[in-house]
Amino acid sequence: MAGGLVKYRKLGRTSSHRKALLRNLVTSLIEHESIQTTWHKAKEAQRMADKVITLGKKNTEASKRSAMSKLFRPHDILPRLFGPLAARYADRPGGYTRVLRIEPIKEDQAPSAILELVDGPKDMRFAMTARTIAKTRTNEQELNDMTRANIAKVTRYRKDADGELEEMVQRFERLEEESDEGVEEVKKKRVYPKLERSR
Repeated sequence: MAGGLVKYRKLGRTSSHRKALLRNLVTSLIEHESIQTTWHKAKEAQRMADKVITLGKKNTEASKRSAMSKLFRPHDILPRLFGPLAARYADRPGGYTRVLRIEPIKEDQAPSAILELVDGPKDMRFAMTARTIAKTRTNEQELNDMTRANIAKVTRYRKDADGELEEMVQRFERLEEESDEGVEEVKKKRVYPKLERSR
């Protein structure tokens, strides 16, 4: 059989369509810090986003030109990439993004995921760790080894991590004390229209 190992996912698209899709995903990720998409798109966009953030850390003219070619709306995104994000990840040697699997969003049951920037305000693992700590304190239990490992992971490169974690834990403890009155259940929206039967 001709061909060899494919080094990337084709995502069922032509080359130009795939590049445009990934540029759009990376631009949205840098702008919003967290996006929901299918798992396969998230894994491909993760590779490109890590490379773009590395270019932001280099902060040279060549890296700015290269980053401009990889982003939509570069004049809106470049100041953020070469400013706050480069400062946030200055000490981190890599792994600027995280992909978390979630239940399928669409009705076709495509595997979905959240692609997020780590150590940011929307860091999901940081919030999940804080919630676990709050629950164990409420139940007066000891922290297990996995929770301790997660605490070490989420606080390793974050500045003022202990203070932020304690603040979020206290926020979850206050939420735990309040009741669920007035909280509405979120229902999934239909992605595809309901078609009328022809017969």
